[in-house]
Amino acid sequence: MSFPDLRTFVDRLRRDDDLVTVEAPVDPYLEVAEIHRRVIAAGGPALLFTSVAGSDFRLVTNLFGTARRAELAFGERPMRLVRRLVDLAETLLPPTLGGLWGARDVGLELLKVGTRRVARGPVVEHVSTSLGLDRLPVLTCWPEDGGPFITLPLVYTTHPDRRGHNLGMYRMQVHGPRTTGMHWQIGKGGGFHYAIAEARGQRLPATVFLGGPPALMLAAVAPLPENVPELLLASLIAGERLPQLHGHGAHPLIATAEFALIGDVPPHVRRPEGPFGDHYGYYSLRHDYPIFDLQRIAHRGGAIFPATVVGKPRQEDFYVGDLLQELLSPLVPMVMPAVEKLWSYGETGYHSLAAAVVKQRYTREAMASAFRILGEGQLSLTKFLLVTDRHVDVRDFRATLEHVLARTNPETDLYVFSNLSMDTLDYTGPTVNEGSKGVWLGLGDAVRPLPRAFTGAAPAGVTDVRVFCGGCLVVGAPSVAAEPHAAARLAGDPAFREWPLVVLTDEPARAAASPMNFLWTTFTRFEPAADIHAPDRRIVRNHIAYRAPIVIDARLKPDFPKELMCREDIAQGVTRRWKEYFPSARVEMGDAERAHLD
Repeated sequence: MSFPDLRTFVDRLRRDDDLVTVEAPVDPYLEVAEIHRRVIAAGGPALLFTSVAGSDFRLVTNLFGTARRAELAFGERPMRLVRRLVDLAETLLPPTLGGLWGARDVGLELLKVGTRRVARGPVVEHVSTSLGLDRLPVLTCWPEDGGPFITLPLVYTTHPDRRGHNLGMYRMQVHGPRTTGMHWQIGKGGGFHYAIAEARGQRLPATVFLGGPPALMLAAVAPLPENVPELLLASLIAGERLPQLHGHGAHPLIATAEFALIGDVPPHVRRPEGPFGDHYGYYSLRHDYPIFDLQRIAHRGGAIFPATVVGKPRQEDFYVGDLLQELLSPLVPMVMPAVEKLWSYGETGYHSLAAAVVKQRYTREAMASAFRILGEGQLSLTKFLLVTDRHVDVRDFRATLEHVLARTNPETDLYVFSNLSMDTLDYTGPTVNEGSKGVWLGLGDAVRPLPRAFTGAAPAGVTDVRVFCGGCLVVGAPSVAAEPHAAARLAGDPAFREWPLVVLTDEPARAAASPMNFLWTTFTRFEPAADIHAPDRRIVRNHIAYRAPIVIDARLKPDFPKELMCREDIAQGVTRRWKEYFPSARVEMGDAERAHLD
């Protein structure tokens, strides 16, 4: 089933008893976000708020906050079609008459892909130049956020010179009734369009859709190659051409969207944006970004405003991200023929860690694949990459790490590349947008049995030693303030000699509790160039050869942003009012502070 707009998806969730209406008055400042976090932590339903302070519009959150709802929004058809396209690419070369006739089902499906022009649509039932952003139920999610943020905006721009568009989801801080920030991070298509317009001193028209077909929201966050139109993917997911209305601004409007914010982005204007509690589980800090000037708002009658909340894993974005990976994974070998499997770990914010199974048909071909991955679109922001040439389920992180550790020779297989760009939201580097990358190979057959129990005496200053998996220890070490160089000291301690990998942390019990905890507390907190240590490092043919054990210093550094926590009075108030929010529905109250961490 496909859903032509947001409200048909909401209606389906209601029929499935997977949506609860909250009629009690709620505050968009911190309260709604804490309700949302507790519900998603318990695997609960989507939420429709009908009485949001300061707004006449309804608010919906947690639309995709379980695997089941995310899969429902996608449907089975896109996955079947992608797999069928991959199969045809392998079997139709060279093409034959019989083969082409056998592929007619795909041709019929592809005829439904694209956009179609319509004369009228509900998005323009109301068009206003006086309605301000302050009348929308925009959420402030975390206590130190710089203000309210639109968290599910679908920002549509076109290339200033040629045909081609970008539809991206870039958070928008509401600065005032007619102005927002435009958080174009590095590597974003809308930002590329803006750079061209700004270089000419021109304003870039921008249209921001809220709601519409769920497929539109999913396509906006998909890691597509730069010149692949997101509207085509949205149409593919929806199973029909997307209806567009012309004549209401610089861009056609998605006819079934709930809202369309019509405006532009002026050149050479910046305004401080943030902080913002982000999907890494910490605050992203205050920086200057372009602004969006609102000209008018179009919206449906009884429009529903969609929003999401991000934070420590797993939040709503995790389920969408993993489903998109599943949808696009069959295409990976077509784009990168030597890469058989690829997975980015949502628990790390996706960009912090990925793992790949590649072909090794000649010596060190695996590094050619690593470079290929690190040069591909959004994958180029990957901070650390594990690579092997033997079968392993890369979605199983513990098994993947053991697989690599059993095969690696760090002296030749660990690469660290300094002075590179890094994800804007990752604050482990020396400055915003800058940092380093690491690639760790584990090729061929296993070369060592992995130790699975620590039996030695803990070195001085070590508070705890725990085994995360075969070959990997989690070690509680003095804080960075107390002993900045503890990683270098402990790397050379004979107690850890037999362990290929040692991770230093401030929270050993928390870090070793589960793969999710390990991924989050390790890979969101270290930068390869600054935080990888070894008992000995030598320069061999201009390559740094690291002698095991490899020590990752994942302790929190003094200038690292704060972990996201709810304000105590807000938490107490939500606890007190829980039965008021849900008087007749049995909605479990989860632990929002832990999220899904153990």
